[in-house]
Amino acid sequence: MLVATSIDYRPLIEPPAKEAVAAFRAAHRGAPGYGGSPGAAAIAVAIGVLIALFGVLAAGGTTRWLAIAVGGVVAAFGVAGLVLAARRWPRETRLDAFARANGLLYYPRTGDPGYPGAIFGRGSGRGGSDHLLRTAGRLLDYGNYQYTTGSGKNRQTHEWWFLAMQLDRALPHMVLDSKANDGLFGATSLPVAFARDQVLHLEGDFDRHFTLYCPREYERDALYVFTPDLMAACIDEAGTLDLEIVDRFLFAYSRGHLDMADPAVQRRVWRLVDTVGERLLEQSEHYADENVGGRAAFAANVVAPRGARLRRGLNVAGVVATVVIAAIVLLPRLLGLFQ
Repeated sequence: MLVATSIDYRPLIEPPAKEAVAAFRAAHRGAPGYGGSPGAAAIAVAIGVLIALFGVLAAGGTTRWLAIAVGGVVAAFGVAGLVLAARRWPRETRLDAFARANGLLYYPRTGDPGYPGAIFGRGSGRGGSDHLLRTAGRLLDYGNYQYTTGSGKNRQTHEWWFLAMQLDRALPHMVLDSKANDGLFGATSLPVAFARDQVLHLEGDFDRHFTLYCPREYERDALYVFTPDLMAACIDEAGTLDLEIVDRFLFAYSRGHLDMADPAVQRRVWRLVDTVGERLLEQSEHYADENVGGRAAFAANVVAPRGARLRRGLNVAGVVATVVIAAIVLLPRLLGLFQ
């Protein structure tokens, strides 16, 4: 039986003392990524007040009220910025206390982690936020991540939550694409698609929850790893997440931004580690890729090139969805041309 990791959630539940927030702020003020920057917000408040004051002194009625309204809006945005900046320090104090209580390091902002997973190495402006990293033993790294694609009107920021857990054994590249987070017509939520001839169907109702991709001729290896108890853990604890095994890492992904200061989110993270993560470690403990050759396969602890990476494919469902949406948008215009 797996033993649950002992995690102290109290720092996230109990409000931090004012003295603790002050000490944390004093220790990290000016450090990259920490706390709010009130400078721009304070300038906005000052500019808003000046514009409103100009309106009060203006002679014309229309000019007066327009200046007062514009100044009020600018000042209000500045005040909102000051409030948000002030709130970041208590939140970061709580997360830092949670990290220290559980053998983790907390980073409010980080750069590109450079992992080999599907969401990494894409676009520009790559970086993490509310990043938690285990300081001893097996690597465990989780938090929010974002990158930007396109430019101008097509510029888009992509936000993800991720977890990276180091494995003992190198495993074939496998992806569990959750059907619960698929888009229109079953389009994958992942930023890449994989060739459909790599789909492996498993027993029971597992296929209702996930699409499992594994390299061709590695089907037996996937069945060796994904035992019924591991499949059940994936359904119970990761049903809405996409999972990826690549090299010596287990990754979990979720679109959007998750609040790392929420105790419920942290409990879900550690249930995932204690169930899916630990069962995967146990099941893969003796794995060796027979394609590497002979008795040296286990000691080599590598996967042959044809099993190391899945082949990319076309996201057919995504293409269909795009065509349908485009048709819906353009059809009225096309019909108008013939009227």
